[in-house]
Amino acid sequence: MWCVPALDNEYIARMEALLGLYEQPLDRHRPVVCLDERPVQLLQDSRPSKPLRPGRGVMKDYEYVRCGTANVFCAVEPKAGKHIIKATANRKAAAFAEMMRDVARKYPRARKIRLVLDNLSTHTAKSLVARFGERRGAALWRRFKIYYTPKHGSWLNQAEIEISLLSRQCLGRDRISSLDSLGRRCAAWQARANADQVRISWGFTRTKARKKFRYEFCPRVR
Repeated sequence: MWCVPALDNEYIARMEALLGLYEQPLDRHRPVVCLDERPVQLLQDSRPSKPLRPGRGVMKDYEYVRCGTANVFCAVEPKAGKHIIKATANRKAAAFAEMMRDVARKYPRARKIRLVLDNLSTHTAKSLVARFGERRGAALWRRFKIYYTPKHGSWLNQAEIEISLLSRQCLGRDRISSLDSLGRRCAAWQARANADQVRISWGFTRTKARKKFRYEFCPRVR
């Protein structure tokens, strides 16, 4: 369940901008990409698991050893079924900047990448400049047109659906003990999702939003 706060003009303006963006047709020269991240707790079995046997599943001890945390960046172009997944040690500014570089490299011929982000403090040009320098960082940031979700409106970012798919289909309930293991899992899931061109069908439109939230005006995005 998503908890939507009282709507103000800024919330409505950003929501309308995002929903209008999602309603546009696929454009190879101006792709719409959604990006988000999620923390992953690294855990290791404290005792060896008992393997599969005929008629019995794997048996695991309930005890485990904490091995720290990691992070997974998830980017998706919903209408094209293009997925970019990256496991990192953390979600600090440098990691975000490198993920932005990786996304840009996937679209070398795009005139502008329309990118949906939430309001995390690292999601700014400053992170790219700090990592790559003033000239290179600023040039990389200009490859994107950023659409920020409203505050408390991260549900409008389709990358959250991507994260849900990754969590259920890739991470599951297995204990992953290292960043390398997490990276291999994510790479395998990414390859399969791209091969199958798994798309996201987004059905919440501006018309539905106006009806649901009972507003009639459409504020201009600042």
